[in-house]
Amino acid sequence: MIRVLVVGCGNMGASHAKAYQAIEGFEICGLVSSGRTKEILNKQLGGGYLLFSDYDEALRTTRPDAVCISTYPDTHEAFCIKALEAGCHVFVEKPIADTVAGAERVVAAARAANRKVVVGYILRVHPSWQKFIEVAQTLGKPLVMRMNLNQQSHGYMWDVHRNLMKSLSPIVDCGVHYIDVMCQMTRSAPVQVTAIGARLTDDIPKDNYNYGQLQIRFADGSVGWYEAGWGPMMSETAFFVKDVIGPKGCVSIVAKEAGSSGKSDNVDSHTKTESLRIHHADIDKRNEFIKEDEWLNLTDEPDHQELCNREQRYFLRSITEDLDLTDHLADAVNSLRIAFACDESVRTGEVVRL
Repeated sequence: MIRVLVVGCGNMGASHAKAYQAIEGFEICGLVSSGRTKEILNKQLGGGYLLFSDYDEALRTTRPDAVCISTYPDTHEAFCIKALEAGCHVFVEKPIADTVAGAERVVAAARAANRKVVVGYILRVHPSWQKFIEVAQTLGKPLVMRMNLNQQSHGYMWDVHRNLMKSLSPIVDCGVHYIDVMCQMTRSAPVQVTAIGARLTDDIPKDNYNYGQLQIRFADGSVGWYEAGWGPMMSETAFFVKDVIGPKGCVSIVAKEAGSSGKSDNVDSHTKTESLRIHHADIDKRNEFIKEDEWLNLTDEPDHQELCNREQRYFLRSITEDLDLTDHLADAVNSLRIAFACDESVRTGEVVRL
């Protein structure tokens, strides 16, 4: 039985805690948060769990086998390293740290402690996104990858986004997911990034911006862009673009329901695919298409909670089966390195070569 200390009890922490409660092989030994979320989560879980406001005290008292870290990104590095030094395995929400050097220190600490670190790249356990990547890899090279996730956030979600922007921009915090997807599609080295950004509100730190768009050029000639904006001023028009084009055709995620009005700040909608549309570029002598578009209607469409369950089953396997996570961690650091290069481009107005 793996005894898990859950640190951070908001949206993601609550979902991961529910996964631990549901999965045989895990046992929650404590809940940690600085505010009232731990009491709320404890009630949702049926009560009876040890509650802590101080992370160090929780580590000392519960002596867990593993720690789940779902706090704000500026705490990830320190919390991961303390857990690893205490002999714990770690599940940490993305990004692995709020600097590239910090991410590398976490990886080094995992290696030194001989403990597992799994980073919460939720799209990696989504069967439909796995299929999206698989089809993209059949389209030839170079690829053109077009993705965005704008969120017209308000109410509680605007509080969440403002807190996130105390340490990271949207194209870093959210962009690492989609940069990771692009890197899986091309399996080519990124060589250059450019990015733009705009500060659309005074309600965030003066040195940050709540809208950004990045462009990546890969060594194989592939290119990709990603756009992310957070806040009550954001447009919901075309907030859900997931499209890949290659010499042989294109594949698109078509999320008619999840991409509809009012869904842009709904966490469940961000991972939904519903169907893939595959277009073939083959033409005849009259330049007419030879094949009709294919529609893959995806039956295994897990909701957000089930995706978190799948992440935690993978975390359990990594521990019990001693999985080699070298590539997993290298990819996590690589996507963060690219995201920060894009952030540098926003702030300097310059092309950044990698």
